[in-house]
Amino acid sequence: MSEFYTAPILTPSRLPGDLVRMRPTFVPQLAGASAAWQILYVSTNSRGELITASGTVILPDPDTATRGTGAGAGAGALLVYCPVFHGLGGRAASQMLAVGEESRSVEISAALAQGWVVAVPDGEGLGVTGLGPHTFLAARAGGQIVLDLARAAQLVPDLNPDHDAASMPVVAWGYADGGRAVAAAGELHQRYAPQLDLRGICAGAVASDLTALAPVISSGPHAGLGLAALIGLSAAYPHLRLRHVLNEEGQRAVADAEPLTDIELFDRYPQPLSHWCLREDPWNDMMWRHVLAYECLAHTPPTVPLHLYHGHNDHVVPVRAGLRSLIAYRQHGAPATWHEYDSGHTGTALEAVTDVLARLADNLTWLMSPGPVIDARTHLQRP
Repeated sequence: MSEFYTAPILTPSRLPGDLVRMRPTFVPQLAGASAAWQILYVSTNSRGELITASGTVILPDPDTATRGTGAGAGAGALLVYCPVFHGLGGRAASQMLAVGEESRSVEISAALAQGWVVAVPDGEGLGVTGLGPHTFLAARAGGQIVLDLARAAQLVPDLNPDHDAASMPVVAWGYADGGRAVAAAGELHQRYAPQLDLRGICAGAVASDLTALAPVISSGPHAGLGLAALIGLSAAYPHLRLRHVLNEEGQRAVADAEPLTDIELFDRYPQPLSHWCLREDPWNDMMWRHVLAYECLAHTPPTVPLHLYHGHNDHVVPVRAGLRSLIAYRQHGAPATWHEYDSGHTGTALEAVTDVLARLADNLTWLMSPGPVIDARTHLQRP
């Protein structure tokens, strides 16, 4: 496994979305799969530099996809599913799927049952050896990872024998930080991957403005996410020096936390974020405020339908943060819709599955108006 996930040296001739290597894999917990591959592909980070990313591409079982509710709704289309936070380190989704231990597989199974080809990104800093920690909450890098996986997946020979990277309609779906990533993909699409036939996006529990999320994840039962956010964003933006905001105990905690999974982070770091920091509110540091502003979504409206959904009783990402996202997108002219569930964070993720897949199937009929575009594969932009 380690040899496959070792990142190659990327030459200047490489382009975002290039397929680097692939191998067949098992997905034992996904009864609706007929075949699957682990892949390495080229993407870019928050600074516009080429990186190697990993993920899984899964083909549906045609027999399973012709039975049940929504049968065949996604036939011939690609769904990029971006799961919630897995941790700063540990095994990535592609590795967990291979051994049947991916805890967030309900959504993937439901999509396969409707005939979707499903591609699951691991996220920047996960999967590929030596590139961690995961850049948690860096949505713009996450959006590029999503778009490049959609391009690379269509280069898998068994999926697309003609290697026509624009032949499949694409939709994207994510939840929480995965929702931020797919929402960012919608914003970046026309600049970064205009040749991709993106048709629609569903994003749940999305906080477009991280300043609205920071107080919630900095204390209480989810305080481990605050420390993870500091670590993830500093990995995305190396000019953010953690030593400027962390005390000595916090610096030791960061070194120990970088390889941990989400469960391990919650278990080991229940203290409020201020416990590890030199100041009560580290997010108010000037350099951190600048990055939080840069990572704010909804400045650019996506050109495809965007559906946002949220749980009314969500105590991880408050519903008011989701409503602020909706308002911001609509103020910028985005074709955004909204649905609110009478559930909490985890309950909403499961309750929304059927609705989301129905909406994504409807999105397949949407066609983008033609217009001039710039292909960012040859015009990389740096912030």
